[in-house]
Amino acid sequence: MKFEFRKTKKMNRINQKLSENKKLLSIYFTAGFPNLGDTISILEKLEKSGVDMIEIGLPFSDPLADGPTIQESSTQALKNGMTSELLFDQLKDIRKSVKIPLIIMGYFNPILQFGVENFCKRCAEIGIDGLIIPDLPVDVYHQNYQGIFEKYNLINVFLITPQTSEERIRFIDSISNGFIYMVSSASVTGVKSSFEEEQTNYFQRIQRMNLKSPQIIGFGISNRDTFETATRYANGAIIGSAFVKFIAENPVDKIGEFIQEIN
Repeated sequence: MKFEFRKTKKMNRINQKLSENKKLLSIYFTAGFPNLGDTISILEKLEKSGVDMIEIGLPFSDPLADGPTIQESSTQALKNGMTSELLFDQLKDIRKSVKIPLIIMGYFNPILQFGVENFCKRCAEIGIDGLIIPDLPVDVYHQNYQGIFEKYNLINVFLITPQTSEERIRFIDSISNGFIYMVSSASVTGVKSSFEEEQTNYFQRIQRMNLKSPQIIGFGISNRDTFETATRYANGAIIGSAFVKFIAENPVDKIGEFIQEIN
């Protein structure tokens, strides 16, 4: 399946990756967890292990969409001393060693405090390709911030859930220039061993809508079974809680074993 993307000065790495004829594996982890200095080594090991995209979680004190595993990692990362400024400093030379798409996932409050344009500018300078901001409403983005994101060639990834209306999904699709993040259920993030019929019905419903934007499924992907089920209906899947739990219990050099079990 081929997708048309908006023309930009240079094709975003996310769109380059989406144009490949494969099911994409994206991994989420919280920056500054388990240790403050782990960010770069985790990114490098994930790429070497064959991951297609990485979401770098910017820790926040009130992560409403996240389940207990990611909440705890966020709390620990903040205790460790992780901040937006420190994350940018850690990532300043990341493009010397990591080539795959990198997305920062975070809540809007820290970005607003940093200054939206300043945040986007810093992202562009170090080679971040997109942002996922679960609590930034699509209408507010469209009215106030879309121009800034496009100025810095950053993709803003929107989330949809089983409760999102068709009208809103169509609107999100119309202004998306990357992929749509399909939240697999109405609950917070967390590990599930399999999907229920209600979720596969939702996946099928979105598939039948023939959206112009590719879709990647997240929340509840934890093993090969859930990855393969999700990618039957979408262009890829995102693993978060299961990976965060793994790196809490295992050294960074074991990351390849985790990815091998999925992919």
